[in-house]
Amino acid sequence: MWIMAERLLIKASYGGKNTKIITLNGKKMKKMPSALERLPGLKTLDLRNNLIPKVCPEISSLTQLTALNLGNNLLEEVPEEMKYLTSLTKLHLFGNRICRFAPGACDGLQNLILLNLNKNQLTWLPQEVGRLKCLRYLSISHNQLTSIPRELCFLENLSELQLNYNKLTCIPGEIGSLKKLQKLFLVRNNIETLPEEICELKKLRILDIAGNLIQIFPPGFQDLQLREFYCEGNPLFVNQPIITAYKDAVLSLQEITLRFIMRQLEEKNLLLMHALQWYPEVRNKISQEKVCAVCEKPFITPWLECVQFVPPPKNWKISRNLQWVPLQTFTCCHKCFIHRDCNLFAIAQE
Repeated sequence: MWIMAERLLIKASYGGKNTKIITLNGKKMKKMPSALERLPGLKTLDLRNNLIPKVCPEISSLTQLTALNLGNNLLEEVPEEMKYLTSLTKLHLFGNRICRFAPGACDGLQNLILLNLNKNQLTWLPQEVGRLKCLRYLSISHNQLTSIPRELCFLENLSELQLNYNKLTCIPGEIGSLKKLQKLFLVRNNIETLPEEICELKKLRILDIAGNLIQIFPPGFQDLQLREFYCEGNPLFVNQPIITAYKDAVLSLQEITLRFIMRQLEEKNLLLMHALQWYPEVRNKISQEKVCAVCEKPFITPWLECVQFVPPPKNWKISRNLQWVPLQTFTCCHKCFIHRDCNLFAIAQE
């Protein structure tokens, strides 16, 4: 089969620059044909469903290649040779044994739009994925990822991100930087919480977090302009959490001072606003402010973490039996808590 494939490529090479597409799907090839170097004008190369363990050096001559499919082979890494394929827009590497990226593999892929790494053995991603600035579609489902690098969240053109069936425990807050993200799939991971920054994804339309460990959503989650939202298989708060007895806490001097400063800033106190320029540590503290769910006044240290149940927006297509969306919220003092509305409950403390 390999000899036949080599002969086919040699025959195709007679066309020289006129040969644009080569398909050698399911030929039981155990290595890539060296005759590829005779086809510098090749645009599409399909070598899926073979037995190829590594990429041949001759592929580096395919500088006009725009689509490469090496799915369902025996590759163990995203090869360094990829950096020479500077015209590549679509790269399929699904169904291999890939557990690493070779150094420099991402360097030349500045035009890559689609990257499919499904069904491999990746446990981590290198920071270099942040160099794929044109990437719009990234799928790394059915791997063994335990985390994703923050650099991935700086791919400003990313529209669709699929991370289903991994071992993720959290999502970095930098995900809020993916301003063009429309579809996010996180099915069957070990995620316990979603970062507040997910609420900054104004273009997000499909969110699937089925089969994780999420109990509650961050404040403002209900304001996402979703069309589809799936969350079955999560231990969401569905009943009223137990309300436990709390005594009013004595606020620290720092907390009292910070609350005073934040309220003065709300009132546009110019003297205080000018003075803050000289106290970066105070500005840093204030940047961590939360807002009380009852009195709507700012604070730093919450008196009590609560859950508020709101109905899902009517324009969301949702999981079955999702009647309420549990949102994380806080109260700033005992007085506010006892004056809460009927949909606000304390989270039971152990």
